[in-house]
Amino acid sequence: MSPPALPIHKATTKQYYATDSPWEAKIGYYRAVRRGPFIFISGTTAVDPSSDPNNPKVLHPGDAGAQAHVTFQEIIKAIKALGGKGAENIVRTKMFVQKQEDCGAVAEAYSKVLGKQNGDGFGSTATMLVVGGFVDPEMLVEIECDAMVDDEA
Repeated sequence: MSPPALPIHKATTKQYYATDSPWEAKIGYYRAVRRGPFIFISGTTAVDPSSDPNNPKVLHPGDAGAQAHVTFQEIIKAIKALGGKGAENIVRTKMFVQKQEDCGAVAEAYSKVLGKQNGDGFGSTATMLVVGGFVDPEMLVEIECDAMVDDEA
């Protein structure tokens, strides 16, 4: 006896969102991709979008909290550009921090922008890792998010 046939779902096309980030131009990736209700935001940092792609500059050197805040705002812009409402669509956050002593400042930025105390629909699962470094030593934090857009969000 063969198993029952699974329903065939129509393939969903992908939507892309790009910014003027010099790293996106240099490496060739998108800031975010949406497929169906899912939005995947790539590793995002506080890079000055007006800087030269051959010599990108980081905003707020030495201030991980300010870099995290700028980064979260860029992530929210990407979600909105792909049809989401914003922070309330985020379901998973991964924060990569260069220095352990900056974890508190990054956590504070997360709490202010995405924290569950901000009202219904805010908050996400979250992971914070201390890593050995980034492509630019001025980068103190890099953040990825996954979001979901549905009729309720």
